[in-house]
Amino acid sequence: MTQLPHAPRAVVFDWDNTLVDTWPTIHRSLATTLEAMGHRPWTLEETRARVRLSLRDSFPMLFGERWEEAREIFYDAFERVHIEALAPIEGADRLLAAFRDSGTYLAVVSNKTGRYLRLEVEHLGWHRYFDRVVGAGDAERDKPAPESLLMALSDAPVAAGPGVWFVGDSGIDMEIAHRTGCVPVLLHRSDEDSREFANWPPRHHFYSCEEVSLLVERWRV
Repeated sequence: MTQLPHAPRAVVFDWDNTLVDTWPTIHRSLATTLEAMGHRPWTLEETRARVRLSLRDSFPMLFGERWEEAREIFYDAFERVHIEALAPIEGADRLLAAFRDSGTYLAVVSNKTGRYLRLEVEHLGWHRYFDRVVGAGDAERDKPAPESLLMALSDAPVAAGPGVWFVGDSGIDMEIAHRTGCVPVLLHRSDEDSREFANWPPRHHFYSCEEVSLLVERWRV
């Protein structure tokens, strides 16, 4: 974080690996899919590096004309484990509560399929924090296209722009913020100088939920 930020009127969060740790579940489900489709399973490091786009955008590139078959295999594997393996990232609950207590409009925009995303939000009891939850397939186009973010802000007291933070852990999270004029906020990453962020740099950079929570509490004081 290079300067003390101003308090936003709305905050839109990415979901996977921003608020919850889902890499093991994604990796396990994708490995099952790749093997079934005759591909070499990726390592966990490859999964972390390559999984960014929504399934409907990424699977046609991976599997060509058989992408819908691969989609069914992935969803079948994912449904078996995604709730039981769901784990909040340390400090995420406190962070959301701090923003909610400050009166900030909160939303989620994720490239996880909307139905699964909302099941996970409900399972954690975090529906009480969010005004809107938008997943892949809910809008006409998925992140980093702007439609999903604009949908998430449709009931917000502020339009997309400098009064809105988009908080995430990947380049496409920073990209959607830049595309819509929102403030790109990078969370959990220690490699801000990565090529992933070359064209879409974060405005603010935090290393933990705890760090953001302390800032929100300072604003309230």
